[in-house]
Amino acid sequence: MQHSDPPMITNVGVDADAWRARDLDVLWHPCTQMREHLDGHTLPLLPVARGEGAWLIGPDGRRTLDAISSWWTNLFGHAEPRIAAAIARQANTLEHVILAGCSHAPAVELAERLLKIAPREIGREPLAKVFYADNGSAGVEVALKMAFHWFRNRGVEGRTKFIALDNGYHGETLGALAVGDIPLYRRVYAPLLAEALFAPSPDAYLREPGETPADRARRAADGLRELLERHAGEVCALILEPRVQCAGGMRMHDPLYLTLARELCDEHGVFLIADEIAVGFGRTGTLFASEQSAVQPDLMCLSKGLTGGALPLAAVLATQTIYDGFLDASREKAFLHSHSYTGNPLACAAALASLDILERDDVIVRNRNTSARMASLAAPLMDHPHVADVRQAGMIVAFELARDGRARTPFDPSERIGLRAYRAALQRGVLLRPLGDVLYWMPPYCIDEDALQLLARTTRESIDHAIAEANACA
Repeated sequence: MQHSDPPMITNVGVDADAWRARDLDVLWHPCTQMREHLDGHTLPLLPVARGEGAWLIGPDGRRTLDAISSWWTNLFGHAEPRIAAAIARQANTLEHVILAGCSHAPAVELAERLLKIAPREIGREPLAKVFYADNGSAGVEVALKMAFHWFRNRGVEGRTKFIALDNGYHGETLGALAVGDIPLYRRVYAPLLAEALFAPSPDAYLREPGETPADRARRAADGLRELLERHAGEVCALILEPRVQCAGGMRMHDPLYLTLARELCDEHGVFLIADEIAVGFGRTGTLFASEQSAVQPDLMCLSKGLTGGALPLAAVLATQTIYDGFLDASREKAFLHSHSYTGNPLACAAALASLDILERDDVIVRNRNTSARMASLAAPLMDHPHVADVRQAGMIVAFELARDGRARTPFDPSERIGLRAYRAALQRGVLLRPLGDVLYWMPPYCIDEDALQLLARTTRESIDHAIAEANACA
């Protein structure tokens, strides 16, 4: 009996419901309680046939604004022709080669360019070497292992602990999860995780009455100092997200905190790891968020927007001192961490094209105009009775929803206001994937005025719809 291939589902015109049925028959989606997909209502599944700029286009031709840059990866818009062309050219030359014992031009050139644009701090040894990985979590694993192993290579056995921030997030692999502090992701796997120490978050939303964001940063830095003193000689590195704790609800802090943290790391001989995976490449208004503090980390993790969102790739930038700490006749002192697709030429080619666009299109300057427009469109929501906070860092705007916005009284989690708002926005043609009861904008940099107005209008309507729906169900 001859079997025909299943129908293609990549072309506009294919029935979206049939697509959903086929998907749910075979796929297990990430970061999802699949039962919510299966009922067809609680968590709607959005079929996407193609992308075009800031838009996702379904098999039925329906257009949905990608307001979250597809998990914060897409910088310049979907199907960016210059990145696509760079990948195609590279695919006709070299698609992949082992990077252990081999070299290729895209990996070398990308490393050169990343080191050239990396944050620099006067009087500090610059970042000098690049180690590639496959994704953000893998990059964090690399940085953590490097920090620990460097001390061990020097015969310092006691430096086995990491400090991270309350409410921080660094990925889902076990090492990265160990330095995360979001219970939803961490709690189940806690028995498998290495012990980490957690310092107070400098989150400006948590400031006391009369405190400025800078005051909050100083108070959090005092907590970090106390932790470092209590565990003197035990800590190998501090890892943090500069400027914005993204998965923790887009909570933002004053750049002063990173300056103080850098000073404390120096004082206690601890490496500073900057997780710029989500906030790098212009998201917060500067090329790297660390620049706003005039601080250079010892290790810097990059991913997500590194390739413009086209292909998975991560890079860990390290100082020469860290690199030199692994040079030895003993292979045990070598950094033997590896991934099959380390430094993949296609991904490196995409990253090089992305850096070209950032430079040639003067993206950072253009983003300042876009972020100013985002601020003006978001401002009216500050007076919404169910919005407790509107905060912004460059191309990121977040809305903290609350039962009583003025008193900052949170909703009961069982009301699932964020999810209700998500469904309402999707019906209106906007993809807003909330973080609990926090809605946020993190669109591709190509978003235009019409799309921004749709985004602002839909956000308000979706909040109102979510509140009304929850009240009706009470």
